[in-house]
Amino acid sequence: MGSGYLWVKALHIVFVTSWFAGLFYLPRIFVNLAMTDPGEARDRLLLMAGKLYRFMNPLMVLALGLGLWLWLGYGVGAGQGWMHAKLALVVLLLGYHHACARLLRKFREDRNARSHVWYRWFNEVPVLILLAVVVLVVVRPF
Repeated sequence: MGSGYLWVKALHIVFVTSWFAGLFYLPRIFVNLAMTDPGEARDRLLLMAGKLYRFMNPLMVLALGLGLWLWLGYGVGAGQGWMHAKLALVVLLLGYHHACARLLRKFREDRNARSHVWYRWFNEVPVLILLAVVVLVVVRPF
């Protein structure tokens, strides 16, 4: 594989990392929102969460697009068990991303029914997915 492959791979890693930064930080904002009473601080947190979520969307699209390019364009992991497992985790991660959108909407509508403790646990989900994906890609156990 040539230098084009390496550029796509490098950019994929950058955008995956950037997307995960948002997936790690947005639920932390939710923790603070769950502990904050209505007022200026809550409004500021909602503004931050909304801007972060909007910024995360193109990062997600770029990470997915570059990943598909590696898989379909260069055949990385084609037909291999580790890639199938990784793709299943990516689907879970997409669900998590969209769950964040639903939770943000509930905060905006003042309908949040979950505690800050729940959001602290919710915040650990992308950490576990990232750990599993890195092990699958590096170790390739299947």
